[in-house]
Amino acid sequence: MSKIDHSLFNADEHALHHAYGECPECAANLQIRSGRSGLFLGCSRYPDCHFSKPLHEQQHYQLKVIEGSACPECGSELAVKKGRYGLFIGCTHFPECHHIEKLDDSEPQEDSPVDCPSCAKGKLHQKTNRYGKHFYACDQYPECRYILNHSPVERACPECGWPIMVERQLNGEQVWQCPQKQCQAKVIADG
Repeated sequence: MSKIDHSLFNADEHALHHAYGECPECAANLQIRSGRSGLFLGCSRYPDCHFSKPLHEQQHYQLKVIEGSACPECGSELAVKKGRYGLFIGCTHFPECHHIEKLDDSEPQEDSPVDCPSCAKGKLHQKTNRYGKHFYACDQYPECRYILNHSPVERACPECGWPIMVERQLNGEQVWQCPQKQCQAKVIADG
């Protein structure tokens, strides 16, 4: 039977100290912590010391430089970037220049004129999540939390009578489907 070298299990504390360094406020070790915005480096003496910094200094990634473009603030080229809240256009001279623009989708973002079937007070509007995906939510949020992943259609479900259906592509054809989980009835779209 082989012996276990227990000194290997004690080496991790020193390795972390060298990997992340020490807190500039109190000289304690920094450690990876988790918060509502994701992982970050924080002081091991929290809550006595509140020092923290992002785990990754650069929270955005440059995807493609837009050739022939010019930043209106500094004149550098602009680039399509991916950040914490999705895609955007920003200056390539960041962090010296902080110019950003909303990414203009090729398809216009249209508001849905469909009434919210849940609260009957609000309207369903198209929104974009931080990954760039579209969804539809009631404008009476937070009182009404009704949400759809597909475009709503003002047509009652023929099976259960729910006031709206959603437009989907299934097996290469456009259909309307009931958004109610217990129903899910489908009809071929009228056009």
